[in-house]
Amino acid sequence: MSADAPYVCRNAWSDARPRVLVVACSDGRLQENVDEFLNSRGIHHYDRLFVPGGPGALASSGFELLRLDQLRRETKFLVEAHKIEEVFLIFHGAAEGGPAHACCADYKRKLPGTSSDEINTAQEGDVAELQRLFAWPTNLKLHIYRAEVGADDKVRFVSLQSQKLAAGSQ
Repeated sequence: MSADAPYVCRNAWSDARPRVLVVACSDGRLQENVDEFLNSRGIHHYDRLFVPGGPGALASSGFELLRLDQLRRETKFLVEAHKIEEVFLIFHGAAEGGPAHACCADYKRKLPGTSSDEINTAQEGDVAELQRLFAWPTNLKLHIYRAEVGADDKVRFVSLQSQKLAAGSQ
């Protein structure tokens, strides 16, 4: 097959919109893990908003307010135009004892000189703000996780939502 020849996909285009939006970091080292995690929950068809920092790019913990505003508007558009019913916010980082280079580079940029644990804490701090941000569509189901890379290089998806719901109600 020539490099110039068009590639024809096996799957036909479908006009059925997914009702799930996934906001995750564009870090290519985790894309297959994200797909596997979502597939394990029966989610195979979803809209993707993959940007540096993932859900952290929607939180005001950074210094790029124009980027923050634009990404929030784009997310709101996707939720409304595509009639999204569920949103998965997936952070990533190193688990306790995991490799420091598994941390989100966007958080390292926003918070220079911080450790893996400090970045994880900052992400957890952003959860309450993101829960408020996604409260406007009243029927929306929100799921918040961190893909944590352990010392064994295994990726575990840990819920950040339940711990922050309890902390946010204090």
